[in-house]
Amino acid sequence: MSIETARAFFMWCTILNGALLILSSLICACAGEWIHRMHGRWFPIPREAFNVAIYSFLGLMKIIVLMFNLVPFIALSIAG
Repeated sequence: MSIETARAFFMWCTILNGALLILSSLICACAGEWIHRMHGRWFPIPREAFNVAIYSFLGLMKIIVLMFNLVPFIALSIAG
């Protein structure tokens, strides 16, 4: 696999995962109560604990997107 192919792969991974992260954040910001009610049917969880879980999930997803998609793309862009 060439550097250009790997760079294109990581570029598209970054774009798609970044868009998914933004979409998830917007859905949680705009429809948080609806999401809590929907998941509350399956798991009895207080709203405060749900907020912590969602915030932790979005933070972890952001770190994963940055470390496993954006950083390799930048490194390949510098190297290539």
